Amino acid sequence: MPFLGQDWRSPGWRWVKTEDGWKRCEPFSPALEDGNNQLNDVSHTVIITRDEENEEVYNTEDCEFAAKKRKKDHFRKNTDSQCFYREKWIYVHKESTKERHGYCTLGEAFNRLDFSSAIQDIRRFNYVVKLLQLIAKSQLTSLSGAAQKNYFNILDKIVQKVMEDQYNPRLIKDLLQDLSSTLCILIRGVGKSVLVGNINIWICRLETILLWQQQLKNLQMNKQVNNGLTLSDLPLHMLNNILYRFSDGWDIITLGQVTPTLYMLSEDRQLWKKLCQYHFAEKQFCRHLIPSEKGHIDWKLMYFALQKYYPIKEQYGDTLHFCRHCSILFWKDTGHPCTASDPNTCLMPVSPQHFIDLFKF
Repeated sequence: MPFLGQDWRSPGWRWVKTEDGWKRCEPFSPALEDGNNQLNDVSHTVIITRDEENEEVYNTEDCEFAAKKRKKDHFRKNTDSQCFYREKWIYVHKESTKERHGYCTLGEAFNRLDFSSAIQDIRRFNYVVKLLQLIAKSQLTSLSGAAQKNYFNILDKIVQKVMEDQYNPRLIKDLLQDLSSTLCILIRGVGKSVLVGNINIWICRLETILLWQQQLKNLQMNKQVNNGLTLSDLPLHMLNNILYRFSDGWDIITLGQVTPTLYMLSEDRQLWKKLCQYHFAEKQFCRHLIPSEKGHIDWKLMYFALQKYYPIKEQYGDTLHFCRHCSILFWKDTGHPCTASDPNTCLMPVSPQHFIDLFKF
């Protein structure tokens, strides 16, 4: 039976996860009760402020408003007080019920899951960027105005992070390219498609994207000065094992450009064969056999040819999870208030494409 609070529009109590289980989070700590009582007494007095030029007398309603504001400011500034727990999960419901009205939208989920903090985690960075890329390709017009603003704020943080840390700029370049192409089509087709917001705002956003692309194009990698052990000092079998851990062909090619030894290892036929077998089924690459001049199969060309026809497997350090028992979408580290006897059996990792599909009605 759902809990009904004092305000019928309220979702109920807020809960925080502890070592002993989920506990209800109170808005104010007991230490503030005495202070709040003192502030309540102020609302029944008359405040007179004297100035050199004029004199103002506030009535009781103004005093009550001032008292409430002081209580709020006192609560925010008190670091020892216990505040509301901000959930980083969202209930995915696709129909209206007596307990819940309306639908869960893509924009609502995008705002609630705190992607701003997720991009600071190297395990989730690629996942969030891929999700933003899928939204840019097909779901940009389905975002609300607030979600669009949040989308571009997160994108700004991603670009700044890449400029500072120089982490995976190729992935961000692909995202900006897809986003700029989508915006060009949408701006030209004003009236034919739904664009939330003024057209001038979207033109400014497009100009910002073009500026980001130029900044990434001019990005210069900082040369690391290190007198210790480097990648080139590792034995050949260790370098070979590193290359076999890569799941992206472009990463292998990029690493092969560092030294002649790495280039030799990156051109190994067996390496590219294993990569093709990992991403594609045997029936798929049997249809697109590309023989070399010596009559052998050119597995490197095969990989990039198959990539045009079939999707490759995606690997992420951390992903969003969906609880089949609670129908809740959440980050696994933050958890959610699950009522199942064994929550781990109900969890399902959610790929970026699956995330988009969850909100298609």
